[in-house]
Amino acid sequence: MTNHEFIGTGAATCKRFWRNAKGKISIIAIAVFVFFTIALLMASVFSPEIRSQLIYLIPVLFMLLVIPVALNYMSRRQYAELEPVYAAEAKTVRVKLINTSMIGKPVRIEGVVERVYFQFLNRPQFLVADRSGEISVKMFTKPSEEVKENDVVEVIGKVIHRYIVSGDPVINCVAIRKLKKTEGR
Repeated sequence: MTNHEFIGTGAATCKRFWRNAKGKISIIAIAVFVFFTIALLMASVFSPEIRSQLIYLIPVLFMLLVIPVALNYMSRRQYAELEPVYAAEAKTVRVKLINTSMIGKPVRIEGVVERVYFQFLNRPQFLVADRSGEISVKMFTKPSEEVKENDVVEVIGKVIHRYIVSGDPVINCVAIRKLKKTEGR
């Protein structure tokens, strides 16, 4: 799909958008939507002057769902486009060898997922370990497949600082794939 396919308000465009988004909305976005829906309903019942503003408030309420889904879709799409580029450039390294001199370089690691954080926010963070050490792997969108603790995975991404310009190195993950468990691992 090209960028201009989402411009417009046609029913086909909306249908295609929601089908491709695959319902990847965080629980926080749903909670915010429910909270403001209840608040709007209560305000419209108890305050007649709010009713005249519903023509503006209902679309804003709808946007509380649409914007997070659209942002997630765009992030997933961008990551999908970057994956082949990173896969071609990434060097396979052991976790122990990742250091601050590698900031900005694409890497590939294989390891076991020891912990999963923030998956409910669609911004998961994984603690991945190989036999040499462990490293934090951050994603800024939901991965294409569900990754759980004890899964053996391959991670492709770029080494970044944990806190924008400082902190220990972590991997900004572009792709994380489960690998089949073999007896050697």
